[in-house]
Amino acid sequence: MKCPYCGYEESKVIDSRESKNGMTIRRRRECLSCAKRFTTYEKIEEVPYMVVKKDGRRQPFDGQKLLRGMIKACEKRPVPVTTLEEIVDEIESMLQERPEKEMKASEIGKLVMEKLKALDKVAYVRFASVYREFRDVLEFKHELENLLKEK
Repeated sequence: MKCPYCGYEESKVIDSRESKNGMTIRRRRECLSCAKRFTTYEKIEEVPYMVVKKDGRRQPFDGQKLLRGMIKACEKRPVPVTTLEEIVDEIESMLQERPEKEMKASEIGKLVMEKLKALDKVAYVRFASVYREFRDVLEFKHELENLLKEK
C-alpha cells in the first residue's frame, strides 16, 4: 500500500477491524519509511461476470446453469459430477482473471466442448448437438465423422 504522505510502497498493518456488515475491512497502517500512520479500507468488488448471448443480451454468469447443462450431456455416462464441477470452476476462474467482466456464450460453449471432448466423446456430441443447434441428422452425422477421423 502506497503511503499518502511520502509515497513509499511498503507499510505494516497495525490493526484490522471488520465492519458491522462484514463487507469492509478497516486497516490501520504505518509507513515503513516515514513512520506516519494512515487508514485504508478494503471492500469486496461486486461486479457480476456477464455472459453475452448470441442475440446480444447480457445475463450474469450462472455456474449452476452451466453445470446442469453438462450433467444433462453426461447423463448415463461414467463422468463424475465432481469433474464437471471442476470444469465449471475453471471456466469461472478464467472469467475472473479477464480484465473485461464479460464473455461470449460461444466462448464458454467452446471451452466446455473442449473439456467434454477430452473427457467423454458421447457427452461431447450431446453437448455439441444442443450448443451448435444441429438442424438435421446430416449435421449430427458430420460431427460424428469428424470425431472418428480424429481417432
